[in-house]
Amino acid sequence: MPESVLVIACGALAREITALKRRYGWNHMDMQCIDARLHNQPALIPERLRQKIRENAGRYDRIFVAYADCGTGGAIDRILAEEQIERLPGAHCYQFFAGKDRFAALSDAEPGTFYLTDFLARNFDKLVVRPLKLDAHPELRDAYFGNYRRLVFLSQTSDPLLLRAAEAAAWHLDLEFEHAHCGYGGLEVELRAVASA
Repeated sequence: MPESVLVIACGALAREITALKRRYGWNHMDMQCIDARLHNQPALIPERLRQKIRENAGRYDRIFVAYADCGTGGAIDRILAEEQIERLPGAHCYQFFAGKDRFAALSDAEPGTFYLTDFLARNFDKLVVRPLKLDAHPELRDAYFGNYRRLVFLSQTSDPLLLRAAEAAAWHLDLEFEHAHCGYGGLEVELRAVASA
């Protein structure tokens, strides 16, 4: 019988992890999420992770963290080293979805790129437009996004509604649009390894 596993995940990955659990029948894996809006305050993420880890200590054979560094400047890694917990590799979800080499190629081709995942395409208004007050002050767009040239939608699923939402986001920000389908990328690879341990 496989080990019981808890995945402590960024809320931005909840739908993808749920889909992978269903696809592979990972009934021995539970998931608890931390609010994805903390990406607007990344300094709060590491201690929130520590709290979740300690709340669940001893309840599972293994705990795994479904976060990359996510703008914390190594703070997540310091917490996880203390707690002896592993996480997803990479700097952010764009990198582990696209893969290190593909993401590097996209970034090298156009450093001024704004990235969307399925989650961000689905929640663009809630997580980008409203927090930055672009709905009330559209003139702020150039202040925030004036150095960007392109929006790349790194899709996890083949959903025409999300594709249209990503195209609309690019139009809203006045950026060139590019679509790169990635699937679940490194998230799937890492969770399969964790689930089979």
